[in-house]
Amino acid sequence: MRSVTYSMGVSLDGYIVGPDGGFDWTPPDEEVFRFAIDQIREVGVHLLGRRLYEAMLYWETVDQGPSLDDSTREWTALWNALPKVVFSTTLSTVRGNARLASGDLAEEIARLRAEPGEGNIAIGGAQLAAEAAALGFIDEYRPKVYPVLVGGGIPFFPRDERRLDLELVETRTFTSSVHYLRYRVARRAPST
Repeated sequence: MRSVTYSMGVSLDGYIVGPDGGFDWTPPDEEVFRFAIDQIREVGVHLLGRRLYEAMLYWETVDQGPSLDDSTREWTALWNALPKVVFSTTLSTVRGNARLASGDLAEEIARLRAEPGEGNIAIGGAQLAAEAAALGFIDEYRPKVYPVLVGGGIPFFPRDERRLDLELVETRTFTSSVHYLRYRVARRAPST
């Protein structure tokens, strides 16, 4: 069964954007960007909330610029080819290799897990990820922690006051002091 993974850049105090809505503290250096390229190769489909979808529309046209470096060109080709499912109550159309979700999140994830295909089901956007977490659908959390405190904003982890045990799978520290953490949700066998 395909895993559902949640990965975004996050401040040390746990936010994906600051109180002003900005995330200018997350621009990846070349090492982190190469890592992101390697990670996107593992994804078979990406689920996005409206805000993240709109932010990522940048990549739909950036490849038309003549001065792109090889890494940016590679990321753009991978991202644009990747199937995406957008969850929105306000959008009526989407562009590129994306489609609007036809069901609720639980139905979409169940459908995608049942379909043949390779690669993880990645989820992006804090609100959508919080909904998936509340439903018990996230299998792995993969934050890239940036060495900055932003003091508030949109949290990476849902604030639902529910305990969730995690197992550390992998860590990596980049020369820029960004830390990648990969945690698997500890699934406990039901007690009898």
